[in-house]
Amino acid sequence: MNSQEAALFQDKKIGFFIYLGVEAIMFAVLFATYFIFTPAAKGPYPTEVFEARTVLLSSFFLLSSSGTLLIAEKGIEKKNQTKVIVGLGATLLCAFAFLGLEIHEFYTFVQEGYGITTSIFLASFYVLVGLHATHVAFGIGWMIVLFLHYYRPKVSYSLYMEKQIIFSYYWHFVDVVWVFIILLVYLPYL
Repeated sequence: MNSQEAALFQDKKIGFFIYLGVEAIMFAVLFATYFIFTPAAKGPYPTEVFEARTVLLSSFFLLSSSGTLLIAEKGIEKKNQTKVIVGLGATLLCAFAFLGLEIHEFYTFVQEGYGITTSIFLASFYVLVGLHATHVAFGIGWMIVLFLHYYRPKVSYSLYMEKQIIFSYYWHFVDVVWVFIILLVYLPYL
C-alpha cells in the first residue's frame, strides 16, 4: 500500500468512526426513551411479553458472528482464501439466523396482541430493537457486497482489506449494541 492509499484509508476510517459516534448517540437516545417509558402505566408488563429462549438463541447467533468474523479477518491478514470464505460465510449465516429470530419474535408479539400501538413501552421497544435489526439487515447486504468484491480481480487486495476492516468496526459495533440491549432491555424482565 502506498502512502496516498494509506492516507485515503485513514480518512475513511476517521469518517467511519464519526458515523459510529453518531450512531452511538442515536442508540443512547433510544435507550433513554425506553427507560423512561418502561414499564408503561397502561398495557402489558415486559415480563408478560419477553421470552428467554428467543433472546438466548438470537444472542448466541449474533455474538458468535463476531468470532466468525475474526476468522475472516485473520484469513485476510494471511491471504488465506479458505479462512476468508469460511469466516465471512459463517458470519453471514449467523446474521441471517439472528434476523430470522428477531422477525419471528416481533411476529409472535404482534400475534399475541402486543403490537407497536399497544403501549408506549412496546413502541419504544420496537423502535430500539427494530432499529438494531435494521442495522443487522444492512450488515447482511454489506457482507454480500464484500463477497462480490472478494471474487472480483478488479478490486485491489489492499482496498478489499480496508473495506473488510471498516465492515468489522461496524459489525462489532452492532454486537456491542446488542449486548446493551440484552443487559438493559431484556435481562431485567426475564
